Amino acid sequence: MVIPTHIVAVGGIVENNEGDILLVKTKNNGWVFPGGQVEVEESLLDALVREIKEESGIDVSVEKLISVSSNTAIHKWHDGVTDVPTKVILDFICKPIGGILQTSEETTECKWVSKSKVLELVESPAIQRRYRVFLENFEEVTYMEFVTKPEFKLKQTRTI
Repeated sequence: MVIPTHIVAVGGIVENNEGDILLVKTKNNGWVFPGGQVEVEESLLDALVREIKEESGIDVSVEKLISVSSNTAIHKWHDGVTDVPTKVILDFICKPIGGILQTSEETTECKWVSKSKVLELVESPAIQRRYRVFLENFEEVTYMEFVTKPEFKLKQTRTI
């Protein structure tokens, strides 16, 4: 039996008091909301707070879980060699509590964007779909299963 391997990742939709959303521009994936992989011996919430701070300079409080996604596509990493296994992604609504907006080694730009303009900047269909959960229904947690390679395909979505 092969022991399954999954990447666990977190994403933060950070909304400020003016209703703007924090976006970061990454070197490989364009405009996204901040987040990333949970490291060994790190909790989900600690990982999210760390990733947002690293990518944008903004400190946040984590408010609410809104979606759980399973990206079941196995594909090659940006190096063209390393296999990327199934990814489980948990998205949270966050509020800024401090910090100074700044780029990092992972980001080339970061900015506050009007809620209605986010989908104009985000090109990834998977990120767009995860953001639509925030826009459409965060009273309940949404579960999504999708693949991103060779092209985005939403396999299922439902509230849980």
